[in-house]
Amino acid sequence: MSRSELLGKFEKLGILSTPQRIEVAAVLLQKPQHLSADQIISQLRDAGSKVSKATVYNSLNLFVERGLIKECVVDPERRFYDSSTIPHHHFYNADTGVLSDIPFDAIRLVDLPELPPGTRLENAELIIHVRNSLD
Repeated sequence: MSRSELLGKFEKLGILSTPQRIEVAAVLLQKPQHLSADQIISQLRDAGSKVSKATVYNSLNLFVERGLIKECVVDPERRFYDSSTIPHHHFYNADTGVLSDIPFDAIRLVDLPELPPGTRLENAELIIHVRNSLD
């Protein structure tokens, strides 16, 4: 994604563009991918950035809130930030720590429980946890 495209997305979503936010977004949005905050920080450091860890987390939280990226919580200790905001599902390999996409239409969710009164279904995405085979 070019800088001008990124700035356009920021403007459209009401995100104030700061140099630090642009750096964080540029790492995550360079291609379709799932990165943890630590992986983003590592890539920023490798590129010579001095963006603080707190700024990275704050930026990611803002990006999720505004719909620029999606947050995937695979367990209470592990979160990924997904550059693709279109609905889709995931495989999470607990042995490798890799999160990979499953097309939304590859899984049919049927017989969902009755929704609580006064609510409507917004979205249903599935994370399937897997481990490497022993053979």
